Amino acid sequence: HTEKPYKCQKCNKGFRWSSDLIKHQRTHTSEKPLICSELQCGKGFRGFSALTQHHQTHTAEKPCVCSQ
Repeated sequence: HTEKPYKCQKCNKGFRWSSDLIKHQRTHTSEKPLICSELQCGKGFRGFSALTQHHQTHTAEKPCVCSQ
């Protein structure tokens, strides 16, 4: 049984963790509190994974290599 006590007031979607609700609530707004720290970039993101993936564009890091 998976209880989801944290409910979004806009769409009533439920979450097990309050942190997941906070991240979800950003989908209803234009809030992007995580800002790229690279000089002259300043692009904003809603979540850490998107920021990390974006940061790889500045470092040329390619964690997944295609074998084809």
